[in-house]
Amino acid sequence: MKGFAMLGIGKVGWVEKDRPVCGPLDAIVRPLAVSPCTSDIHTVWEGAIGERHNMILGHEAVGEVVEVGNLVKDFKAGDRVLIAAITPDWSTLEAQAGYSMHSGGMLSGWKFSNFKDGVFGEFFHVNDADGNLAHLPEGLDLESAVMLADMVPTGLHGVELADVQFGDTVCVIGIGPVGLMSVAGASIRGASEIFAVGSRPNCVELAKEFGATAIINYKNGDIVEQVMKLTNGKGVDRVIIAGGDGETTFAQAIKMLKPGGRIGNVNYLGSGDNVLIPRAEWGCGMGHKTIAGGLMPGGRLKMEKLASLVLSKRIQPSKLITHKFHGFEHIEEALLLMKDKPKDLIKPIVIIE
Repeated sequence: MKGFAMLGIGKVGWVEKDRPVCGPLDAIVRPLAVSPCTSDIHTVWEGAIGERHNMILGHEAVGEVVEVGNLVKDFKAGDRVLIAAITPDWSTLEAQAGYSMHSGGMLSGWKFSNFKDGVFGEFFHVNDADGNLAHLPEGLDLESAVMLADMVPTGLHGVELADVQFGDTVCVIGIGPVGLMSVAGASIRGASEIFAVGSRPNCVELAKEFGATAIINYKNGDIVEQVMKLTNGKGVDRVIIAGGDGETTFAQAIKMLKPGGRIGNVNYLGSGDNVLIPRAEWGCGMGHKTIAGGLMPGGRLKMEKLASLVLSKRIQPSKLITHKFHGFEHIEEALLLMKDKPKDLIKPIVIIE
């Protein structure tokens, strides 16, 4: 089969590989639509997870099952399916403890384009099919379905990690596709005020549509000062970090957070050795300012619930898509868009069916 791969750090290209082998609990799927992610950019051009050779990229797809193992109960060839970017091993102790995304070791639920070939191939392998696939509901468009692989669950997981409550004041730092879904999630979770930090016009407008009550443009000055002014010096109850770095961004989040507040980080820190926390603003370590960072959960139940949010129009992830391609051969073009990040880009998609 053919696939678009990381050839080495800073290098990508098309490769030919054997079609993946289906185990008794697994499925082989062909992609119907895929989308590249900023994580792919970190992986290739920053070497964020180390050297990888001829590893097929991609972890965002919706597909059609072409083969299942003899122990798979709920799926068969021909089924159209949702697939989360995170595919845990559901029988592990970590999964039983409630941390399926770390099944087999920290971040080991993230398999596509990390430990094994990803979804930018003519076929891809899904482990533990009954636990990691979900049937594509009738009426759910492919654009929304692909966003359910990563952008939606990651953005909403930021809201979960920050534990947004009714009436909370929330700041979302970074309003790319993940941050925009965090804005939407904070809104349906009952936040009273949502401050969205970003500058690109199309992201700003979509943030407002998704529920942002104020836009904080970092080009207009220090974002902490802007937040403190909006809150009369009190700060916010929750911060969701969906962009930035491990130095400046975390310091800003701590400074704008009230004592007793909570930070939910879903930003993939692809470079640097340390995260810097300002000592005094963290209450010298005793300010009850909690930092929670987590990889989004995968799994069939999560995908089914998120799909129901789309079908009921509580969230509208297809609005994230600004660039659409048709044909497998356009995967490289879409990936390079994510690398170059033109001003009008939020998220590209490649329709293959």
